[in-house]
Amino acid sequence: MANEIIGECEWLVLVNPHAGDSKGLHDWDEISALLTKYGIQYHHRFTEYARHAVTLIQELIKHGCHKIILVGGDGFLNEAVNGIFTQTDIDTRNITLAMIPVGTGNDWVRSFNIPFDYEGAVKVIKEGKTIMHDIGRVFYFINNAEYSWYFINMCGIGFDAEVNKKVNADKGHGRTGPLKYQYHIFTTLIGYHTTQISLNIDGKSHQHEVFSMNVGIAKYNGGGMKQLPDAVVDDGIFDITIIGKISRLKVARHVKDLYDGSYINLPEVTTYAGADIRIDSEPKVWLEGDGESLGHTPFRFEILPQAIRVVKG
Repeated sequence: MANEIIGECEWLVLVNPHAGDSKGLHDWDEISALLTKYGIQYHHRFTEYARHAVTLIQELIKHGCHKIILVGGDGFLNEAVNGIFTQTDIDTRNITLAMIPVGTGNDWVRSFNIPFDYEGAVKVIKEGKTIMHDIGRVFYFINNAEYSWYFINMCGIGFDAEVNKKVNADKGHGRTGPLKYQYHIFTTLIGYHTTQISLNIDGKSHQHEVFSMNVGIAKYNGGGMKQLPDAVVDDGIFDITIIGKISRLKVARHVKDLYDGSYINLPEVTTYAGADIRIDSEPKVWLEGDGESLGHTPFRFEILPQAIRVVKG
């Protein structure tokens, strides 16, 4: 879909003060000065606790806020998406979402040439180029109850979810940084085993022995790893990569290949694409969505094509 230019009406700026080891709070004066410098009209709110963005966005949309700038990281973006897609006041396609990255991974913005420096990101918002973006919804279980969660970037299953669980535990103790994901790849390798999964893509069944698996919409995860190198954010389908049975030594040797996407050429890697994805396993495997640790199999994924407008570089 062709890019469109957004108008000049007022933005809501939603700030995560804890993003990037509290950079959201410490750097807000600098960011707000840049928004003013480039003539971006806005009002702002700070979130106060985990997942506050979900309920806050629901409330603010009801009061007419349809253009939203997020100051935070990938987890904050994920919260905002869940606020937007669980409200029923307006069509999500009439909402515009922009990002000033202040996180540790900042993976989603990498797909859109959004600079990591604040002035560069504000200039992108001022230029106003947009694209319609697909959204995913995943259904999963916690014990015997089914839940669902929306995501804009990528879900990790198996090994990837276990690594993410450790990264999130570190964040909970104030231990953050771009190398944490790499560090926990190696700590999780010890004692981790493959799992037999049943995969159904648009009605066609596949069986795989799975070490790790990704299902998603955009390309990057884990602090710049190109885990879905062929993903296109507005094509109405998920990209899927599966790493099958592989030695721990080979995983360690090819971590670098995750950063340019060339790991998909390994014989242990299989790729698919599809719109309706169903996954079951024995034993259960776990899931993360946009960095949020969720539940266990069985999983069901559905795609919402071109469901929200986002600002791009």
